[in-house]
Amino acid sequence: MAVAVALAATACSGPADPAASGEPEKVTVWIMKDSVTDAFLDRFRTGFEAEHEAIDLDIQIQEWDGIGEKVTAALASKDAPDVIEVGNTQVAQYAASGGVRDLSDRTAELGGGDWLPGLAEPGKVDGKQYGVPWYGASRVVIYHKDLFARAGVTAPPKTQAEWLAVTAKLNRGRTQGIYLPGQNWYTLSGFIWEEGGDLAVQDGGGTAWKGALDTPQALAGMNFYRQLQALGKGPKDADEAKPPQAEVFAKGDIAQIIAVPGGAKIVEEINPALKGKLGFFPIPGKTAAEPGAVFTGGSDFIVPEASHHPDAAYEVVKALAGEKWQTDMARTMSYVPNRTSLARVIQDDEGTAAMAAGAAQGRATPNSPQWAAVEATNPIKQYMTAVLTGTDPARAAAAASQSITKTLGS
Repeated sequence: MAVAVALAATACSGPADPAASGEPEKVTVWIMKDSVTDAFLDRFRTGFEAEHEAIDLDIQIQEWDGIGEKVTAALASKDAPDVIEVGNTQVAQYAASGGVRDLSDRTAELGGGDWLPGLAEPGKVDGKQYGVPWYGASRVVIYHKDLFARAGVTAPPKTQAEWLAVTAKLNRGRTQGIYLPGQNWYTLSGFIWEEGGDLAVQDGGGTAWKGALDTPQALAGMNFYRQLQALGKGPKDADEAKPPQAEVFAKGDIAQIIAVPGGAKIVEEINPALKGKLGFFPIPGKTAAEPGAVFTGGSDFIVPEASHHPDAAYEVVKALAGEKWQTDMARTMSYVPNRTSLARVIQDDEGTAAMAAGAAQGRATPNSPQWAAVEATNPIKQYMTAVLTGTDPARAAAAASQSITKTLGS
């Protein structure tokens, strides 16, 4: 309670009746650190205030560490900020508090019919749109062009079958076909979605969640992961952070990794000799008609019920989610814009273009308010390691699904 009171006391808001005072409405916007550059925010503030003379923006940068508790306290206060940037998979958790404004009636005006599914779906809870997509990012395949050429591979694969064949061809001698750690569960999620499965599903009444890793579709996704992971020497009991896969890839003897495009810049910083030698392609799907399904991370905007300036807050969200500032942000940050039709604005960047193509098939984790608790213990990682080290997949999947069901029902 003390924390909530302190946060409420420090939150900024404009006067109760700005029209009566003749002063512009001061709209407080919380933006997460490093989401965008200071230069972008300066351009936006200047441009927005020039077009909305009755609104002054107070943009406050927030740290990711501890942000969940801070947002929860703000939503429960009577003096919350007016607009808050949140992770797209966090919307359900905040909406469950009852402190987030329902923007369903504004969706059409905001271009909701064109939003990326992986950003729009997590913002929609029980049929109501609480989160408005801002930007997205998803994984692609980063590959070593010289190793592809040396193996006689002239074009990136476009189907899962081609991908396995190409990777097997690359996996010769001292070259690893792919570096895929055994616990890269975001990548597994995409393979499961591509098969028509899911990590967890709701029952027919839409009230209870249960784990779904033991369905035939999810098991098929895990089987593809197992085949691909075997074409390299990635550890079976670790994720991409242990060791950092950029450092492993930078050694120059690995043909492919799965990462966000920005990972290539980190690799080049570690080993400048690879600069200009790295390419990108979308994660392949079951057919060449479209890329494979991928997890789409990113951010949404929410408007607290306690906002003193909900109409002005909506104008801020509308501007940031609109074509003008989406285009500016995508080109500045190499992000995927929130609309599929805006993929054209980043086509000149090979990595971002590949990411945008994949993001069109993007999905997100189940939008249960308890999903964060699942990730905290992450039985999916344990399940993956069990399968890759010889445990019967069906038995391991059943155990992991039971664990997910228990957590989601807590």
